This record gives sequence, structure tokens and C-alpha cells, in this order.
Amino acid sequence: MLKAAITGIGMSALGRNTQRPCIDLLVDAALEAMADAGLTRDDIDGITTYPGKHEGSPGMSPLGCTEVREAMGLKTHWHSSSSEGPAQMSPIMIAAMAVSTGQARHVLCFRALTESSSQSAGRRASVPVGDGGRIGGWTQWLVPMGALSASTWAAQFARRRMHEFGATREQLGAQCVLQRANAQANPRAIFHGKPMSIDDYLNARMIADPLGMFDCDIPIDGACVVIVSATDAARDCRKPPIGIAAMGAGLTRRDSWDQRADLTQMASLDACEDMWTRTDLKPADIDIAALYDGFSVFVPMWLESFGFCKRGEGEAFIGEGHTALTGSLPTNTGGGQMSAGRLHGFGHLHEACLQLWGEGGGRQVAGAQTAVVGMGGGPLAGAMLLQRA
Repeated sequence: MLKAAITGIGMSALGRNTQRPCIDLLVDAALEAMADAGLTRDDIDGITTYPGKHEGSPGMSPLGCTEVREAMGLKTHWHSSSSEGPAQMSPIMIAAMAVSTGQARHVLCFRALTESSSQSAGRRASVPVGDGGRIGGWTQWLVPMGALSASTWAAQFARRRMHEFGATREQLGAQCVLQRANAQANPRAIFHGKPMSIDDYLNARMIADPLGMFDCDIPIDGACVVIVSATDAARDCRKPPIGIAAMGAGLTRRDSWDQRADLTQMASLDACEDMWTRTDLKPADIDIAALYDGFSVFVPMWLESFGFCKRGEGEAFIGEGHTALTGSLPTNTGGGQMSAGRLHGFGHLHEACLQLWGEGGGRQVAGAQTAVVGMGGGPLAGAMLLQRA
């Protein structure tokens, strides 16, 4: 186990078109996380985020480390932000390495977005566009074909899995409906109070065949903070620390969504294989899973990557009820990004910690002591194993 633990979590109110400044959302989440850990601003000596300040995509990442440090009056001497690394998990992993090597004692890791307020019909986030010059990088294979959104890229995975394994929309819909049901027990979820049936799912408009509207996560305004502490410093915090038992990165294969040898798998496979080499625990030892669901098809792919079922069996695993709160592997217990709102993986980590601290309320999984968290889609991924101390 790394010499690192999660000691506090915080989340702002989540909403759509709130028009609140992003720094306000971030401060709310940060103050809640520090109170959760029993720390003050003077205790925070490190700060990390993903992907850092990003001007080219409206509301996707308006804040960098420096702005947050100055706005909150933090006395940090170590910080890091980058869009390159093991997907959205990179700041948590970097923070764990920082406290393990003595660079910091308590690191504030954050994700803050105003994607909902910042977008309009002509101004969208996370959509690559050309500027009249030659297109380079991995988008050169997608943009000329009109594949401008991750929904079209993810749809390729879904269609290939249907062709190879016989996966069905009903199986994907089963996970969407389960997560919506979980959101009814999560007051912070965007779709709290808005249940969904399988008929609602199947009758929703198509976005990128075979993915419909409810196969996609929900852009929101919100912020989430996770505090990573050195294990010796964590002993003085308010709650039992959640140990980071192992972590793994998926960066080893081609940096592409569509030019992969196997379009039924993502970088999640590499991240999970890497993670399991760093622990004696096995998939059978895991109580809950928090798996990135930018699109519904990512969930069965992550299930297979972590080894909870065999290749090609992820959708059937869902269809058989294993990922329900009462199943063998409760998954995305707070509603996930498809029903709680898109915090680019940080919401998943927040929910996993709530469960391990026994604070899940009406969605609490009894006796949860271990959790896996997977973040990322396509060519980048990060996997983490958490264990309550």
C-alpha cells in the first residue's frame, strides 16, 4: 500500500445553467472537504487538478491551481496540473506520489466545471474543430468523417461489442436504469426525483447509434474536492483514513479512439492489469465499484477490465443484476455521471469514499470495506483500489 490516504471529500451543489462563478463552486467543495477531514487552510500544502486551466473548451476547466491557491489563501509550496497522464485520475495519483515522497502532507485535489452554463448551440465543450489548416493528431481520423463528439467515438465501441458479443441496448439500458434508481437516494444527483424506466430509456432520441440520450452523461456546473494525505498525517484527521492500496495507469497502447487493434476494449484494460500487479487483493475481494460512465458502454468495458467478468460478458453481467445495489458488485451507487452529473470521474471517487465511510444513506452498501475506481474512456485510463483502514 502507498503511504497515502484519502482523508476528506467535498462537493458543491450540482446544477444546470446555474450561472455561478466556478471559483464559488470550488470554494464550497474545498471548505466542505477540509471540514470533513478536520483540517484548516493552513494544513493544505499541496494542490492538484486535471487538466489545468483550459481556455479552448467552454466551462470544461476554467480554473488552474494558482487561481484556487490565491482565492482561498492557501500556503501551498507544491502543485501540479496536466491534461496528459492516466486520464482524470492523474491528479489523485500524483498527489499520492507527492505525499508518499514527502513533497507535501495534505494535498487538495479538485475538479471544477461550468460546462452547463458555458455552452450554447454554437459554443460547445469537448468538440474538436478545424481552423482551416491541416488536421493532426488522433482527430485527423475522426473530424473529416464528421465524428466531432465523444458520443460518436463511444458508439463505435458499442456497435462493435454488439457485433462481436451479441450485446444489446436492453443490457446497456439496464445499467442506465439502475443508476437512475440509485440517484433517487442521492439528494445531490441532477436526476434526483426523476426516476426512469427501461421504456423511457428505449424510447429516448438517438444521439449516435446505438447510443441514445440516456446513454450519455450530463454536463453540469459543479465542483468536487478530494484531500490526499500522508498516512502518518492522516492519523490525526477527523475520520478513519481510506488507504490507497494500489493504482495503475493505462498509457501503453495507441493514443487513439478508433485506430485500435481491438475496438471492444479501451485503455482501462491496461490500467487494471497494472493495478492488480501492485496488490495481493483480487476482484473477489471488492465490495463496490465506481466506474467511469461518460457513456453507458464504458461500464461493461470497465467491468471486464477489472476482471469481474470475462471478455465480452460485461453487458450480460449487468443484465443479470450483478451491478445493482443488491447484486454481487454494486456499481455507481450514487447514480454515476449519467444520473448524478459529469464531474469527470471525481464524483465516482467521492461516492466510493462515502460508501467506505458508511455515509451512503439510503443507498449504503452494508459492510463495504474495499472499492475500485476507474476513470477514463478511450485511450487513457487510471485505476485505483481503495481500502478502509
